[in-house]
Amino acid sequence: MFAQPGATFYEQVGGAPTFERLVHEFYEGVKADPELRALYPEEDLGPAERRLRMFLEQYFGGPGTYSQERGHPRLRMRHVPFAVTLDMRDRWLRHMYAAMDTLELPAEHDELMRDYFFRAAHMLVNTDDDGTRL
Repeated sequence: MFAQPGATFYEQVGGAPTFERLVHEFYEGVKADPELRALYPEEDLGPAERRLRMFLEQYFGGPGTYSQERGHPRLRMRHVPFAVTLDMRDRWLRHMYAAMDTLELPAEHDELMRDYFFRAAHMLVNTDDDGTRL
């Protein structure tokens, strides 16, 4: 995959198929992690998968479907109802990084995405591991 002049990051990494694969692989990991899975109240993870895919596509320069359907992302506000601990952050990152490994992106693209995922996941931590809200 080579960067095309004027192409968005989203286009450079392969567009919709890349994000579909990334998010699907991520949720396969979530399904196999009972502690992290407990943070997802919906029985069917399909809607959560769709929301995350739309969010990531928009964030990385793809279609603005997320905002059109759901408004401003407000990540921290949307995650307030859930106890996001450092352990949950690390579980989330473990599954997202494993999903990233399936993409085999060029190093600079891979690094940029992993950096974003770490920063975003860390920002969402709102509870100490002992259950005290921050």
